[in-house]
Amino acid sequence: MKVRYSDEITDGFKEKTNISYELSKEAEKYMPGGVTANIKYFDPYPIFMKKGDGAYLYDADDNKYIDYLLSYGSLMLGHGHPEIINALETQMKEHGTVLFGTPHQLEIEMAKKLVNLYPSMDKIRYTNSGTEATLLAIRLSYAYTGKHKLAKFEGHYHGGYDQMLISVNPPVHEAGPESTPLSLIESKGVDAYHQEHTITLPFNNLEATAEILTKHQHELAAVILEPVQSGYIPASEQFMTGLREITQQLGILLIFDEVKTGFRIGLGGAQSFYSVSPDLTTLGKVVGGGFPIGIVGGKEEIMMISAPSAFSDVFDNSHSSQSAAKEVLFHSGTYNGHPTILAAGMTTIAVLEQEMHHVMGKTAALKKGIHELFSRKGIPLQTVGIGSIFNIVITDQERISNYRELQTADFAWRKKLDFALLNEGIYTKPLNRYSMSTVHGDKEIALTLEAFEAALNKLT
Repeated sequence: MKVRYSDEITDGFKEKTNISYELSKEAEKYMPGGVTANIKYFDPYPIFMKKGDGAYLYDADDNKYIDYLLSYGSLMLGHGHPEIINALETQMKEHGTVLFGTPHQLEIEMAKKLVNLYPSMDKIRYTNSGTEATLLAIRLSYAYTGKHKLAKFEGHYHGGYDQMLISVNPPVHEAGPESTPLSLIESKGVDAYHQEHTITLPFNNLEATAEILTKHQHELAAVILEPVQSGYIPASEQFMTGLREITQQLGILLIFDEVKTGFRIGLGGAQSFYSVSPDLTTLGKVVGGGFPIGIVGGKEEIMMISAPSAFSDVFDNSHSSQSAAKEVLFHSGTYNGHPTILAAGMTTIAVLEQEMHHVMGKTAALKKGIHELFSRKGIPLQTVGIGSIFNIVITDQERISNYRELQTADFAWRKKLDFALLNEGIYTKPLNRYSMSTVHGDKEIALTLEAFEAALNKLT
């Protein structure tokens, strides 16, 4: 592959985004690094957006982009979908408030829908984010099993809290053997306790995973994983069915983190795709139609640990023993089951029930078009992913099936491509995956492929 590199990877970017640059400097005066979440930042500075409309974003400099980030996959109906807006308005008008702080009927309606779509869920609990959902799932697994170690897979992300900031993006030269990866802390402020209580596994390597789990079976409460790593590197069917079998044999719970894959691989998520039933499932992102939400669902005997009847007696009777509280897993949150968010979520599901086929078809068409363009240029490429998410991996490797194989990709060239595409009006955060929506149609795909062709012509 022959590529012309300029001295500045962001050629043309700064000229088009001068207001974003000024805003980033102002933001740095009030927020660390100028952002409220590390994931929002990229060098040399992030683009500040001011408007979204369907499949498009408009930045502070009035540049127009076809949006493939879609808030990291959250907006499966695109920006400002009229049915979402109508659902929000209707909920507020009919209910007279955005928040009850009490049970309400929408909680039941959404629960019925989710239990129907995800048969592994006997009962559910609402949270306010995918991060909160995985926190609750882990606590449930500890409470149910009486064990307090967790196994996760190298390269898998489950939220920005202490126990999950282990071996998400480890330097390969420091991460140990591929079949027995080390557990490496990836953030300041994380205590070594979490490193000692989190066992890291090799994704898509069933034999090595089974050996590690067997060795630690009496310590491990659960295995948590993204069935599709980072939303786009899928597990093999053999690995997934084998993992389910070995965890059942060893008495270790299996948690599917479907925050990225829920509704994006299909309405029934990755577990429907693989025909595998986990003990616990976490959902987020798409379920709220762009609003913050998380879901934990699972087997009745596990979920019922959080039923509050015994715990409520402690507050009702000041003379009650605290031992009653210890029999119940505490989980709460004022905004859990927020009625406005559930109204948006129910509408999202209703639209996807009608338009999921459209999204999958357009995703396949875009991937095919990108492949053809790269093939004509002689550039090795994989569009890795299933469902409505994929990523562009510049590599001549035959397969990408785990974190370490992904590290063989040419990230520098991909970053160069991403900035060239930003200049052509295609938005995703550099090096990030592509997500599709119901409003990405033939027009957007044609424009996207034109932009790719223009970018490739400049780079080769």
